Amino acid sequence: MTRSYYSNSVTDFLIDDNDKILGQLNRNHSFATENLQRNAWMRQIEILKATLIPFRRGTIYFEFSIPRMGKRVDNILLLDDFIFVMEFKVGESEYQKHAIEQTVDYCLDLQNFHQGSHYEKIVPLLISTKAPNIQNKWEVENQLLDPIFANQSNLTENINQTLRLSNSTKIDPIKWEKSTYKPTPTIIEASQALYRGHSVTEISRSDSGAINLTKTTECINRIIEKSKTSHSKSICFLTGVPGAGKTLAGLNIANERRKAHEDENAVFLSGNGPLVYVLREALVRDEVLQAKENGKKLTKKSSVIKANAFIQNIHHFRDDNLISLHAPDEKVVVFDEAQRAWTREKAASFMKSKGTDFHMSEPEFLIDVMNRHENYCTIICLIGGGQEINTGEAGLSEWILALKNHYPNWIIYYSNMITNDKDYLGNESLKDWLNKTGNSEKELHLSVSVRSFRSEKISSFVHKLIEGNANNAKSILTEINNQFPILLTRDISVAKRWLRKNAKGTERIGIIGSSGGRRLRPLGIDVKNEITAEDWFLNDARDVRSSQYLELVATEFDIQGLEIDYVCLAWDINFYFKNGEWNYQSFEGTKWKGIVNEINKSYIRNSYRVLMTRARQGLIIFIPNGDQLDQTRPEDLYDSTYQFLSSCGIKTI
Repeated sequence: MTRSYYSNSVTDFLIDDNDKILGQLNRNHSFATENLQRNAWMRQIEILKATLIPFRRGTIYFEFSIPRMGKRVDNILLLDDFIFVMEFKVGESEYQKHAIEQTVDYCLDLQNFHQGSHYEKIVPLLISTKAPNIQNKWEVENQLLDPIFANQSNLTENINQTLRLSNSTKIDPIKWEKSTYKPTPTIIEASQALYRGHSVTEISRSDSGAINLTKTTECINRIIEKSKTSHSKSICFLTGVPGAGKTLAGLNIANERRKAHEDENAVFLSGNGPLVYVLREALVRDEVLQAKENGKKLTKKSSVIKANAFIQNIHHFRDDNLISLHAPDEKVVVFDEAQRAWTREKAASFMKSKGTDFHMSEPEFLIDVMNRHENYCTIICLIGGGQEINTGEAGLSEWILALKNHYPNWIIYYSNMITNDKDYLGNESLKDWLNKTGNSEKELHLSVSVRSFRSEKISSFVHKLIEGNANNAKSILTEINNQFPILLTRDISVAKRWLRKNAKGTERIGIIGSSGGRRLRPLGIDVKNEITAEDWFLNDARDVRSSQYLELVATEFDIQGLEIDYVCLAWDINFYFKNGEWNYQSFEGTKWKGIVNEINKSYIRNSYRVLMTRARQGLIIFIPNGDQLDQTRPEDLYDSTYQFLSSCGIKTI
């Protein structure tokens, strides 16, 4: 696939006709070209032709695709052993902060996801054409230079100055162009790109993870089409390791069916409130921004209506269908984190508080709602194994029981992991029934983690650590640490400095902790202080509500299904290691109280499993020292947990 609208050797670019170059840019542009864009391209061509005369040995690219972000960088110049990532701001008289971050983000994207760029020196070069001269720093860290600032007059001079750092090697442009690209977008970036019209193959990795995702999408589409032609009702259970892209797969299916099959009115439903709010707000902000950049008027209100129809809260969907007995408009529904749907007791208790008698579990009711359709419908349930984190979450068994006891006419398709892994379904009789009744599909399991692009073994490491198996965890960590740093500290200020030092561009940092970590409060980490998810995940470092400010703490309820780049996990003694095993307690009133109920233990275990798998690029775990004068913060419990994590191979800074 050609990644740029136009590319050429600098030698041939200099003699190429300007109108011909502009024509090629116009032809490859997927949208109608506005005068503003056309004029910007013309000015870029003129400036680059004047600038690059001394650098005929290079290769130039216009509008180079950055798939993870669903965007294109203005120009890339391959020159000697440098990759210049050039972002033009034509007519701009300042070097704006957002433009600097955008240029650095493009560089990070290439460095992290483009194989040919992994080990090359990359230069973020921001050209504000009418800005003043500025004294640049030519400093390199991990092959990435500090941003270089130039205008239309001193661009040649700045490129020359950069080349003084050359080691006299050359990048092969043909080999570089053909090298593998493996983008792994955050779920926020992915939802925005899909919503804009990009396909999942454009924004996904081209290795085994993407192949897995493509096969899963094809499998689900086949099932929907089969239900459609046979006028039957079907349900799919899709499983996956943490970070494998279950939510991405669900969003992709809902988006594809919504656009190509308008009669189906496909919808993405989630009981995860923060995820719904963050994705909706991200879609709205992006759509309004895209419209503004393209010179179109779009009010936030009209964008909100559209986004709210595409992504809905599962509980609102339930309440709407309690009022009406008609079949819903949607014939294809995707239920994200379906294992978190409520049990009969939880749903009945909640509905009673609203003055309504309710005698079904949420899974049974949701199937019942879709069963109102007279011809066909399909439910896609996205299931995370070992991720139930709250009282009253039904797990997969409630869905299977509802189908077995009440809906024998439904055709069931399930991941083969459901009957092979106890983390998904522990009830042996339900497994036997499913094996006899349903259709096992290996494509309904996503086996490769793509959240952490630096390592696909994070989930295995976390699994062994939570299992209490230090030797196996340490063995896995030796394969991870060069790609994905996991560190320990006893000092929160050290953790914050580490986060700030590592994050570049708009990479996101934040502090997270267990909702049961109540005795972190003396250290300024208050897990009871609720956050607004949209602000925490989307706002920049100048906003005190943002994760970037390192002040507000997100819990497992806020961050499940989402992720950020660098994470500090503040660890409290609601989950502590002593005498060779994990121990569980909750803080009630003025003291800790031991937990003996196995289900409640699993909630704490799973909350730490979720928290430990939220980072994309690096994790630092903060364990306080305790306080001998505070009986609620005994030093020995913090110390023994710290010692166990150290024995898992996690180094201290």
